Amino acid sequence: MKRNFLLLVGITILINTGLRAQTIAQFRGLNRDGVYAEKNLLTTWPAEGPALLWSNNEVGNGYGPPAVTSDRVYITGETDSTSYLFAFDRQGKLLWKTDCGPEWVVSYPGSRSTPTVVGKLIYVCSGKGNLVCLNAADGKKVWSIDMIKDLHGRFTLFGQAESPLVVDDQVFLSPGGADTNVVALNRFNGKINWICKAHGEVPGYNSPILVKLPSINILVTFSAYHLLGIDAKTGKMLWSHEQVNVPPAERKPGMGDTHSNSAFYEKGFLYYVAGDNNCGTKLKLSDDGKQITQVWNNRAVDNFMGGFIKIDNRIYTGSDSRRMLICADANTGQITDSLKIGTGSLALADNMLYYYNQRGEMNLVNPTPAKLELVSKFKITAGTKEHFSHPVINDGVLFIRRGKALMAYDIRKK
Repeated sequence: MKRNFLLLVGITILINTGLRAQTIAQFRGLNRDGVYAEKNLLTTWPAEGPALLWSNNEVGNGYGPPAVTSDRVYITGETDSTSYLFAFDRQGKLLWKTDCGPEWVVSYPGSRSTPTVVGKLIYVCSGKGNLVCLNAADGKKVWSIDMIKDLHGRFTLFGQAESPLVVDDQVFLSPGGADTNVVALNRFNGKINWICKAHGEVPGYNSPILVKLPSINILVTFSAYHLLGIDAKTGKMLWSHEQVNVPPAERKPGMGDTHSNSAFYEKGFLYYVAGDNNCGTKLKLSDDGKQITQVWNNRAVDNFMGGFIKIDNRIYTGSDSRRMLICADANTGQITDSLKIGTGSLALADNMLYYYNQRGEMNLVNPTPAKLELVSKFKITAGTKEHFSHPVINDGVLFIRRGKALMAYDIRKK
């Protein structure tokens, strides 16, 4: 009996170690919070910017940043109305590309999400609602599902923009159907584990997060007019937080329903920035995860899709209305500092903010508690159309996507 027990313990440890050791690359980093665990990076750049390691101008139309692992770079793009997943090695050599079905080509044509890499599998969601699971080694399809046809999903004004969330053996996504609003699928075969009807709203362009509490795991995501808290095991909706700044009579596609920033959880509190509606908000989550209480709301914290970063008691994000980088007090929501460098998308690495604004400037900002300090900047001239993508940092390399171009810059200290 004792021998069998020890064998069981050993197997369990090996399985758990294997799960922890899996490669995970996804939207806005390991924890979807825009924070990259990088060290020994440059603290200032030359006027022309850091050294360009490589670039590729044929990744197709798109806005989604890449998913980067220790040996691969994966990115989606649209070419001739088709969605492709491109795989490069770390030197920029194209290894393969896979057809992932039709892509969004109406308003702002191109791919709009980041692949999610978990171990040997990749999960890709197209703007037309196709979720595809592929083999990371060669790009061969394992399974796929059409969220519109198979899950009764509905299109938003600008297409599906969700980067799939994978946790354990489940992949979560929001088809936005009246009867199949949010779903959990078996990540190995695509079969439905559970369905949550929620409020039956169309999706909110949101990439979900998972809040892990001692007694429950909670999927947190946006539909068009609600932040949703859903039991990740059963699919039961625990609570919701309505977006009230657009009256129900005025609600229509493109009016108050664009919530591209993933929420953030820390020490009992949820934070979100929904620039198209309630804007900056802090919520208190009960210990059992089944209730929320609003702590503050500030409509001046109004970023649409550039993400936000929390450092200690400070929240950093771009203000769409003011066209600047702002700092807000996490306790009160009040803006305490700002930097007039446009609105944009940001990441954090080695205690510095990387702020890619919509004018095409890549800014390096020192976010000291006393003052925001612009240290360096350079212009992104390659690529096409808008500067919407989020910066990605991995192993001392800064990756920037602009439309058809993907660039890799060396930001390591020598």
